[in-house]
Amino acid sequence: MKKERNPKNWNEVKTNDSWAIFKIMGEFVNGYEKLSKIGPCVSIFGSARTKPDDKYYQLAENIAKNLSDNGYGVITGGGPGIMEAANKGAYNAGGTSVGLNIELPFEQHDNPYIDSDKSIDFDYFFVRKVMFVKYSQGFVVMPGGFGTLDELFEAITLIQTHKIGKFPIILVGKKFWSGLVDWIKETLLDSHNNISKEDLNLLNIVDTENEVIEILNDFYEKYNLEPNF
Repeated sequence: MKKERNPKNWNEVKTNDSWAIFKIMGEFVNGYEKLSKIGPCVSIFGSARTKPDDKYYQLAENIAKNLSDNGYGVITGGGPGIMEAANKGAYNAGGTSVGLNIELPFEQHDNPYIDSDKSIDFDYFFVRKVMFVKYSQGFVVMPGGFGTLDELFEAITLIQTHKIGKFPIILVGKKFWSGLVDWIKETLLDSHNNISKEDLNLLNIVDTENEVIEILNDFYEKYNLEPNF
């Protein structure tokens, strides 16, 4: 026998939405208060499924160590895989290691390499994304899945539309990213003219930790280190 459902009526939905605003505001306030105190940081993104014996896990760890040695803190999504590798590299180098965690039905759990006072939990993806964009002096994007692509294209869009200040976006792994970059150039630009040629300059594609730090240091010889909006 089919179980009867009792859907909320529209007024109940509207009431719940109104109260949810306070929880959303609380996440923004908590994030702003904690992240505004940590100084210049670079966010590192990538797959939660990457294992410790994978070359990109080891590269992410090395990149984070190099960033720490050059005075940058490291922000990740706080989970396993590439995020764990990046936090591990920063933590073991004595640098600032930040984790912006979110509860998911799979994959996500806190990794043990986040500074105890710099682990922040979120329920809302959009609030978490604001924190990455506002307090990052650069995005280092390792191989990943839909979540990684989401963060990448959000940053590109916000910079392209001048909603935030420009900062370096660095794709790590030429073999992994070259197909996407070629598609952007050949399909979006050449075939359909859906972007401007100058938009391609928003992306840097590299293979090594030294190239990452060179791009960041070169950029910040010309621009101030400050929140992006």
